[in-house]
Amino acid sequence: MGNHLTEMAPTASFLPHFQALHVVVIGLDSAGKTSLLYRLKFKEFVQSIPTKGFNTEKIRVPLGGSRGITFQVWDVGGQEKLRPLWRSYTRRTDGLVFVVDAAEAERLEEAKVELHRISRASDNQGVPVLVLANKQDQPGALSAAEVEKRLAVRELAAAPLTHVQGCSAVDGLGLQPGLERLYEMILKRKKAARTGKKRR
Repeated sequence: MGNHLTEMAPTASFLPHFQALHVVVIGLDSAGKTSLLYRLKFKEFVQSIPTKGFNTEKIRVPLGGSRGITFQVWDVGGQEKLRPLWRSYTRRTDGLVFVVDAAEAERLEEAKVELHRISRASDNQGVPVLVLANKQDQPGALSAAEVEKRLAVRELAAAPLTHVQGCSAVDGLGLQPGLERLYEMILKRKKAARTGKKRR
């Protein structure tokens, strides 16, 4: 746990084969990425400091009954100087989680630019994207539908495999259904890839 002041990016060989899905959490600074990560990990709100490099945690999410899925989650700093490094972390990822501060409407245009930029990267074509409209606990926070509209999510190349979910790192609202949807989209993409290979 904690801020690792290194720019080491994950590789496919880093992950135990078939044991965890690789997910990268990105977004503008102060969107609440690290607080969301620790809410998932520890089931409580943890006040965090700005991430200077990255944090990584293995998180198990229950999916009905005794079933569950393990995510290896990489939370990457969102300061402007760190954003060019995002592609190093998103390469070969199973899913992207883009976090926005729904209570800070004035930064949504900046978030839109970054979301579309990372989604257009060649390594990320077709990668499922979960957009978390965080801070729904705050007065004046925009709804998931409004965030979806402001970010022009339907214009993304991966639009069929994109979902916008309202959430709150403070009380955990929306995180479980959001991750369940991300898992469904990842499975759908993997199934389509296998079907494509069989047809060749």
